Amino acid sequence: MLQEKTPIVSQAVIRRLPIYLRYLQQLHLDEVDTVSSQEMGQDLDINPAQIRKDLAYFGEFGRKGIGYSVPYLIEKIRQILKLDRSLPVALVGAGHLGIALSNYSRLRQAELAIAAIFDKDPQKIGTKIAELVVEPIDRLESRVRELGIRIGIVAVPAAEAQAVVDRMVGAGILGILNFAPTTLRVPGEVHIRYSDVTSELQALAYYVE
Repeated sequence: MLQEKTPIVSQAVIRRLPIYLRYLQQLHLDEVDTVSSQEMGQDLDINPAQIRKDLAYFGEFGRKGIGYSVPYLIEKIRQILKLDRSLPVALVGAGHLGIALSNYSRLRQAELAIAAIFDKDPQKIGTKIAELVVEPIDRLESRVRELGIRIGIVAVPAAEAQAVVDRMVGAGILGILNFAPTTLRVPGEVHIRYSDVTSELQALAYYVE
């Protein structure tokens, strides 16, 4: 008997799941109990067939002729994204961006709250940001292991980013969000995402007459 293969889920699908989650959470706040893929597609400007296909990778969550239960689908997507548990995050870089990210994280994303902040600047070490004390970068590895951290944020200058990422990977971090304007090298098992405001603005400039 042939063993059924687990479907490979593309990065594009995973990137759309948080979009669905945010939309569903807003529906829940508006006291909407059910939603169809057609309604989701219209509101999100995504093909309804694509939405159904994305969700079908993980199970059958809807009912034909009725649609999706909003609270139930929220719960399931949170489980898929592992947001039904606490996922502490390490931030390296206690500059203006790091401060903003720390405050936003702890206020808006409790399940992904920043749990430790690191910097190499002696003037920043020991200061407090969002109720967390900035720690020396040399404590990164030990604190990551102590707190069970698997996600890291890089908010340092481009010239320092690769060294920071290497230390994160060595400490066991498997997911990295990079704000430094540079491309970084990571092993195959480590997933990295880039947040580049300059590139996004440059892309928007194309549409401006």
